[in-house]
Amino acid sequence: MRKSLITVTVSAALMLSACQDNSVADSNMTTQAPASQTASAVNVLLTASSLQDFAPQFDQIKTADFVPAFTQGMAEHKAEIDAIINNSEPASFENTLVALEKSGALLNRTQKAFFTLSGLISDDNFIQIEQDMVPLLTSHNDNIYLDAKLFAKIDAIYQAKSALKDEDLRLIEVYYDQFVRAGAKLNADDKAKMRTLNGELAKLETNFSQNILKSFKDDVILVQDKAQLAGLSADTIASLAAAAKAAGKTGYMITLVNTTAQPLLSSLENRELRQKIWETSAYRAMDTNAPLNIKIAQLRAEKAALLGFKDWASYSVADQMAKTPEAVYGILDDLAPKALAKAKIEALDIQAEIKKDGKDFTLQAWDWAYYGDKVRQAKYDLDENQVKPYFEFNTVLNDGLFFAMNKLYGITITSRNDLPVWHKDVLAYEVFNQDGSSIGLFYLDAYAREGKSGGAWMDELVTQSTLLNTKPVVYNSLNIPKPAAGQPTLMTFDEVSTLFHEFGHGIHGLFSQVKYPSLAGTATPRDFVEFPSQANEDWSVEPQVIANYAKHYQTGEAIPAELLTKVLAAQTFNQGFGTTEYLAAALLDMEWHSIAPGTEIKDVKAFEQQALAKHGLDFDPVPARYKTTYFSHSFGGGYSAGYYAYLWTEVFAADSFAHMDQQGGLTLENGNKYRQTILSKGNSQDLMQDYIDFSGSKPTTDALLKRRGLVN
Repeated sequence: MRKSLITVTVSAALMLSACQDNSVADSNMTTQAPASQTASAVNVLLTASSLQDFAPQFDQIKTADFVPAFTQGMAEHKAEIDAIINNSEPASFENTLVALEKSGALLNRTQKAFFTLSGLISDDNFIQIEQDMVPLLTSHNDNIYLDAKLFAKIDAIYQAKSALKDEDLRLIEVYYDQFVRAGAKLNADDKAKMRTLNGELAKLETNFSQNILKSFKDDVILVQDKAQLAGLSADTIASLAAAAKAAGKTGYMITLVNTTAQPLLSSLENRELRQKIWETSAYRAMDTNAPLNIKIAQLRAEKAALLGFKDWASYSVADQMAKTPEAVYGILDDLAPKALAKAKIEALDIQAEIKKDGKDFTLQAWDWAYYGDKVRQAKYDLDENQVKPYFEFNTVLNDGLFFAMNKLYGITITSRNDLPVWHKDVLAYEVFNQDGSSIGLFYLDAYAREGKSGGAWMDELVTQSTLLNTKPVVYNSLNIPKPAAGQPTLMTFDEVSTLFHEFGHGIHGLFSQVKYPSLAGTATPRDFVEFPSQANEDWSVEPQVIANYAKHYQTGEAIPAELLTKVLAAQTFNQGFGTTEYLAAALLDMEWHSIAPGTEIKDVKAFEQQALAKHGLDFDPVPARYKTTYFSHSFGGGYSAGYYAYLWTEVFAADSFAHMDQQGGLTLENGNKYRQTILSKGNSQDLMQDYIDFSGSKPTTDALLKRRGLVN
């Protein structure tokens, strides 16, 4: 996922997954000073970083620095906005749009640093600062977007936009749309209502995200009897013991990942423990977040109505590529019967496996992964524990991901151990073009730990802009369980795919060649931004790439051809389940945001059941990938009525990879064309035209259906 903080736009978006050991106390960044303490004499946030490419000085930032920096940043930004508003000269592109693009440097720098770190090394101080600052930032944001004089200037430029072209034209169209969608055309009374709604939503969404973060710490399963862990590898058991010890507990501690399904369920023999883990996952944060879910959905519906839309989904999708909820429902409902039919065939195979195992119970959600894995082993003679030794983290990273990027784009990625980082496990790099010129900086934070948001995401610490003369500084965050001390990090193939996925976002930010920061890098609609990331996943299974990194961590021997063939063949296994659980979540997200203003909802579970039944996906063995109370994409982040974007963009990803495969596959020619037509453009021009410039036509769903194994 791409997580974004645009200047003057408040976003407390937090992705969810497992948080494990390595507490904030291990961080290289100073976090121990309480938020209420006076800032030190030297607050590095107040001036531009002296490091290369303005990389944040993580070794010098203190939590006590943030409140003063936010306060001064908002004051400076207000003064800059006031100067634009009060300029007596007629509104022009230079004195309004360019001035806006250059404004808010301190506030932007502070927001980038704070919301990055609050998702990576959060503690009580970060939580308190976020609770204090989000309402102020929301109000500051409203003061800009709801200012009648400022909008009058933007409107004047917009009405004369025929005189503009290229990126200048795109910028005024984006600004005008943002202001209108924020409520700039509302009357005074409705603007006051908008401010109230925004304030309430900011508070509720922040509380929702913080409840999820707390859930990762509190909703753990502690096992005392090692015998209950039968089926897990010795390394996994050791990591569970280490996690318990790091948390000050005895026994073996199982922490949750962000999705409803949990990875350990595929190996655990103990059915009672499997059920306990699944139910802890499926019903987490129910008491704290269910009331917030209902209130957030209702307030969003009110906000949409205030802006002239029938529901939040209509508002949310209007500025995306999909344009209408009907288009979204169309693609989701078209695929749902095909996916469910395949899932039910898979369920029959799993039920047969249960019977073969001498059991007579009916398949439940907590049984699917365990017995599904047995079916997979039988079909492909493939055991995950046989595969993981060939996916050692450092080898996958350097000889897999970085190797593929070099072959495709000619870039080299070099360690920068001199750059300060926010935690001792973080890796820092500099990225170079084939001619040796520097592109920008890249950070990788791979391991799960307490205080870190779950899931995986990318963001920009510094956005590329030729106007501001800035090079990109980006990071990827993953949540790979950290092994016990001295043990190698052996990855699942899903984790390998995630590593490639997030770096797809990374190169989208790194390869940007755009003038205006508001249009640069990954600042595209969400139903386009996941295209480069999903497209990058495919290189993880490209024969030349996988042959280069799939090597045994002890012997260095390449993965046997027979085993590799099984790994690749198994990629379409269980796609009925995978597609159905995704579609269930996407439709659940859409249904929550299709309610009319004033809709009364009393029970979250009942709403979920009715929503899934409406679309024929109420199939208990395959629950939604995210249930409502921990669906952070939808309720805590920027993907409300937008989770469909992963499927929408997978159409582009599958089609583009098929196109490149036809043109020779992993070549510099393919990579350079893709970089030039897609990755370098940001949101500086029409996105569908970008794709047509690359492939010659609009994408079709043919490659997607084959990719997911839903057609032969």
